[in-house]
Amino acid sequence: MISTIAVGTDGSETAQQAVAAAFDLAERFAATVVVLSAYASASRAAGATQLPTGGAVGTRWASANATQVERILAEAEESAAKRGLACRSAMSEGDPGEVLTVLAERHGADLLVVGSKGMDRRILGSVPNTVTHRASCSVFVVKTT
Repeated sequence: MISTIAVGTDGSETAQQAVAAAFDLAERFAATVVVLSAYASASRAAGATQLPTGGAVGTRWASANATQVERILAEAEESAAKRGLACRSAMSEGDPGEVLTVLAERHGADLLVVGSKGMDRRILGSVPNTVTHRASCSVFVVKTT
């Protein structure tokens, strides 16, 4: 039984595809959604690629600061509420793949949904690769590239 679905997002267009897939699954299974994200410390985020407002961000997750991530998660929660889904969110500082797996386990996720960004090679991109190898629950990788 799938009762809690976690989904990782960095706010990018491709991550929105993973969020949409997680919402569809939540509707199908009457599951709760937990939207997860990682953020960089203010000094690290300042030197990193900032989040776009509608375009893709290369093959790596964009580094965002905590304020940006709070906005991204609030928008996802609002979108879930419009669909009538039970939703909560969580974020933590650190490597996105590690953060997603730790938070998914902490929230009792039965399924963790991530986008395949960077999967145009034979080897998974760093975030989906980490998640598929380290998650304590099943993982659904949404083809986004």
